Amino acid sequence: MTYRLAAVLLSATTMMGACTTIDDLPEERVGSATLRTAQGLPAGTVQLLRNNDTVTVTVAAVGLQPGEHGFHLHTTGECRAPDFASAGGHLNPGNNTHGSLSTGGKHLGDLPNLVVGANRTASAQIDLDGSADTVLSQIFDADGAAVVIHAGPDDYVTDPAGDAGSRVACGVLQPA
Repeated sequence: MTYRLAAVLLSATTMMGACTTIDDLPEERVGSATLRTAQGLPAGTVQLLRNNDTVTVTVAAVGLQPGEHGFHLHTTGECRAPDFASAGGHLNPGNNTHGSLSTGGKHLGDLPNLVVGANRTASAQIDLDGSADTVLSQIFDADGAAVVIHAGPDDYVTDPAGDAGSRVACGVLQPA
């Protein structure tokens, strides 16, 4: 092994150790969705991961316009093109106001904006508020849930949907 290769491996190992520990790794994948555009083109994937009592949403999106996009969990597990209105409103089992900046706090469907780079890709990892059992029962209720990406950014205040514009990608969450 060359000195350069050994240095790269040591550096990578050191950086990985600073980012996460074995305790931080998800214990199980509990759900997933394939995102599609209104034209039926693939737009990415979403995974629901469980680690102890935390559910994490991970997204890898492709083919979207650069910039910020509203990113939400919606009430109904259905994604009929072209407008994805079949997904219903935001998943809001506690009947809270919309947005992390609103005085009433956010609801379960409120997720941070997805930032799409110049290469038209984005990824994010978000921990959902609430116990894993409660969150999963609300996502996988009788009519399921969908993940939606909007054309514009969520302002984190405007009720009920954050003024994020039209729905440009949608995926139905399926239990693992």
